[in-house]
Amino acid sequence: MTFPILALICVAALLGPLLALPARWRIPVVIGELLAGILIGRSGLGLVDPAEPTFTFLADMGFALIMFVVGTHVPVRNKQIRAALGSGALRLMVVAAAAAAVGIGLAAIFGGGHAPLYIVLLASSSAALALPMIGSLKLSGPPVLAMTAQVAMADTLAIIALPLVLNPATAGRAALGSLAVMASTGAMFLLLRRADANGTWRRIHKVSENRKFAFELRFQLVVLFALAGLAVWSHVSIMLAGFAFGLAVSAVGEPRRLAHQLFALTEGFLGPLFFLWLGASLDLRELAAHPPMIALGLSLGFGAIAVHCVTCFLGQPLPLGVLSASQLGVPVAAATIGIQQNLLAPGEPAALILGALVTIAAATVAASRYRAAAPARRR
Repeated sequence: MTFPILALICVAALLGPLLALPARWRIPVVIGELLAGILIGRSGLGLVDPAEPTFTFLADMGFALIMFVVGTHVPVRNKQIRAALGSGALRLMVVAAAAAAVGIGLAAIFGGGHAPLYIVLLASSSAALALPMIGSLKLSGPPVLAMTAQVAMADTLAIIALPLVLNPATAGRAALGSLAVMASTGAMFLLLRRADANGTWRRIHKVSENRKFAFELRFQLVVLFALAGLAVWSHVSIMLAGFAFGLAVSAVGEPRRLAHQLFALTEGFLGPLFFLWLGASLDLRELAAHPPMIALGLSLGFGAIAVHCVTCFLGQPLPLGVLSASQLGVPVAAATIGIQQNLLAPGEPAALILGALVTIAAATVAASRYRAAAPARRR
């Protein structure tokens, strides 16, 4: 990795905000970043080498931070969402049952023995995508609360289950490693809650803000990277370490100043770098060489939408069912782990990303339609 290459990566990452700039398109920034990575990586001009150790390590840092931010987006402290957990859990069970049937069917059609992976992907949701859409469009009401609870639970359970189903041969070892990471995160949560309850954290925050120490950010990075190191040592993806610690911070209450600092670090540099690395790692020519992978990606995307729309029989509005099918973190994590550990067939990582893009496009349209129909619902 050289400074000219790093500058090229930063320039390419600007494609994300440029595509997201027109408000009427509502294109997530990560889509442009993935496209930029594809353009300068293996599928395009070959200007960057995704296997270069420094590039890979920086991408891993970005991955850990992205999953941490995703965890902080789960509204653990929201009392209204807690009240909606019952209906959300019921809908999630219905979605999981439908996902099991569709996932087994897709595995039988396309082969590969990845039925558990497909089931997790089909049943998953993305809190990092759905919650910002809900906030930006100011969607509200009991159906939205129930859908939010469903998305939060689906996202959490899918991220915990993904390392176990991606490589069933090492599921036992992965389970032990996951328990170690989650136990360590639980201990850190208790420590943070105690520091918050006795006022220690507020005093540290005040001194840090007055003296410009950025202590909260330094502390969170120490814990995050230590948990990531534990995950790597115990043969678990750093995805779980980042997400679990994000949940812990969300449960205690993330300081607004820390949120701004993390936003600058993650969204300004390491996050875009990770998505560029992922795009550069994908070889879309393998999709052309293996046409069934294109069909698999489309089947996963439309299958996830169909599976989540089953909740309409439980009274959920159709647009909210489509919105709950939005996926990003879990397919990206599956593709990343699959590339790093060589667990997926040629073209399969790109197929997973293709399926996620289908759900994102559908969720964007559905959220806008639900917002446009709000006056009619009020009448």
